[in-house]
Amino acid sequence: MTVEFQRYDQSRIEEVRQTMCDIHVEVRAGDLGLTGPFYSRERFNERLSGHSTAPGWEAAIGYEDDTPVGFAYCVPLAPNTRWWKTMTTPLPDGYTTEDGHRTLALNEIVVRKPWRGTGTAQALHEHLLAPRAEQRVTLLVNPKAGGGKVQAVYERWGYDKIGEQQPFPDSPVFAAMMRAPLHRA
Repeated sequence: MTVEFQRYDQSRIEEVRQTMCDIHVEVRAGDLGLTGPFYSRERFNERLSGHSTAPGWEAAIGYEDDTPVGFAYCVPLAPNTRWWKTMTTPLPDGYTTEDGHRTLALNEIVVRKPWRGTGTAQALHEHLLAPRAEQRVTLLVNPKAGGGKVQAVYERWGYDKIGEQQPFPDSPVFAAMMRAPLHRA
């Protein structure tokens, strides 16, 4: 099994939007049982549209032959980001100060079931982060996803839980995680 990764910037979002939406629905609802309006195709597509218009947005998709196996996308946090505004846990002074270059938000990483447990998710993650120059990377994870196994994977990849947040009224309360520095030695 050989998975190759391709990168996409804002100018190419329409080439991959349908693929990303299809994989999201298959994995979130079908495999992980994450249901409800927040996890619907429509709501994911809305979030994707909003994220992909931000400066610095980038995605990576893994393919085995011509079959898409998963995707990840990220965007740097701008000075006026709302990312930190919904934290339920106070963070130290200066921790949430952003300048568009300090913190990268990993908005989504989704890998289809046949490729889970093969190292594909971590390879996709590292491929997406490899050329990035930000100092650190943050993400939100549903602590119930996979019975807590998804959060444990991020911990193995060097992320630490820094608190909790609920970014939308209909979203779950997520564990907010940070990996600093961005690149592991």
